[in-house]
Amino acid sequence: MSAPVLETRGLGRRFGGLAAVDDLSLRVQQGTVIGVIGPNGAGKSTLINLITGHLKPTRGTVAIDGRDVTGQRPWTIAKAGVARTFQIVKPFRELTVRENVAIGSMFGPERARSVREARELADTVLERVGLLDEAEAYPGGLSVADARRLELAKALAMRPRLLLLDEVMAGLRPGEIDRALELVRSLRRGGMTILVVEHVMKAIMSVSDSVLVMQEGRELVRGAPEEIVRD
Repeated sequence: MSAPVLETRGLGRRFGGLAAVDDLSLRVQQGTVIGVIGPNGAGKSTLINLITGHLKPTRGTVAIDGRDVTGQRPWTIAKAGVARTFQIVKPFRELTVRENVAIGSMFGPERARSVREARELADTVLERVGLLDEAEAYPGGLSVADARRLELAKALAMRPRLLLLDEVMAGLRPGEIDRALELVRSLRRGGMTILVVEHVMKAIMSVSDSVLVMQEGRELVRGAPEEIVRD
């Protein structure tokens, strides 16, 4: 069997006496979706920050496609094929929606070779997430749903192998959630590996191959969505 796209071994991060993530080990194979749930403060976003290099682990390792990237800078990990979204959207507010996404295409493992190519790729991604009509708009004028679509589009423009979604469906209406779920399914069908942190249980249970429940930084239980619902 080939190396998993994502593997963590004994991963941990302490803030003083608090273990935000504690001895967490994961293996995620290509083309699968793992959902991560748990109460506020369980360590879900910290886990994403450790995988993507925004935080350095206190202990343990992170590997992407079998390559140890533990503690490396976020841009180095991004070039290894990893992209993420943030709970609090972080667009470049003085650039247009198209320009925001074009920048993403310049920093992934398959970087655009010119500004023109970056803009063309941006339009392709914007059409996929349903935001092409807002390409010339500025982020400050977007609705909550469209701001989250922009966050996702920036990550997709990097053409990652591993996509980490941090509550991209928070604040969306039911119809908007359904469209977001279909997009996640289409990405999985295309072979992308996805880790989803989400509080919307409908979302987690309908798209995940397996679900990890975290509590106080540790794994509480892991299993298929239907097993987790029964537990």
